[in-house]
Amino acid sequence: MTDQNTNSAEFAEFEELSAGHAVRALSATEAQRFTELRVAHPEWEATARADATVAARLGEGVLPVEPPAAIRAQLLAQIAGSLQTTSQADDARADDIQTGGAASAAAPFSADAAAAPEEAHRRRSRRGRLFALAASLVLLGGIALGTVALTQYLTRPAAVVALDEVRAAPDAQSASVDAAGVAATAYWSAEKQKAVLVAEDLQPLSAQQSYELWFVREGVPISAGVFEVESGTTTALLDGDMHSGDVIAVTVEVAGGSPTGQPTSDPVIAIPTA
Repeated sequence: MTDQNTNSAEFAEFEELSAGHAVRALSATEAQRFTELRVAHPEWEATARADATVAARLGEGVLPVEPPAAIRAQLLAQIAGSLQTTSQADDARADDIQTGGAASAAAPFSADAAAAPEEAHRRRSRRGRLFALAASLVLLGGIALGTVALTQYLTRPAAVVALDEVRAAPDAQSASVDAAGVAATAYWSAEKQKAVLVAEDLQPLSAQQSYELWFVREGVPISAGVFEVESGTTTALLDGDMHSGDVIAVTVEVAGGSPTGQPTSDPVIAIPTA
């Protein structure tokens, strides 16, 4: 009987450690104990595999992103605390059963038998709490991902927002050119009254220079603002209204744009829109 009780107690301990292991919530000491029990009782391996499967399913469909460190640490602390609280409750319950042995002997069933359903329920509740906390971590990761995506969307540059609007417009048009290794495309919409330039591999300038945009209308250049080069793809929104047939051009000027309001160099990009 003693061996049976010992075995039952070890299995209960193994179940709890298995759940903690599945959600990566064990301390180094607990992990070592779990390994010892796992080696000593290969017949319990099905429990460990089942717990690992449940934990893996919690993360299905959620990309692996790291939640905020403070909140993640708090949840893991709750998991660890749950392990400690349950262990303390077990010790207290064992003391109660031991001190109440005489009264229990007179009862129509033993204290161990009476405690069995309660013990099984406690273990199920314990494991359920662990997996619920693990699910919280997974959900937190999803929230973190959603927050990042939303932040990126809301903080898009004005030129990128305008490009999306122009492309979605029913009257959207575009024209492209290749010039000196730079692939450039102009997008415009009369309905949106916007024009956007997208250039690939445009070379950065020194701090003393700027790229300046122009609407060239019937041979007359009209400044449409300056812009900075971004790594890879540069998207620039032209200031002012575009007219049908305008040529969209880019020149290199002094920092901040041409001081005369007229181009001082030949265009490095010129895109006819007619």
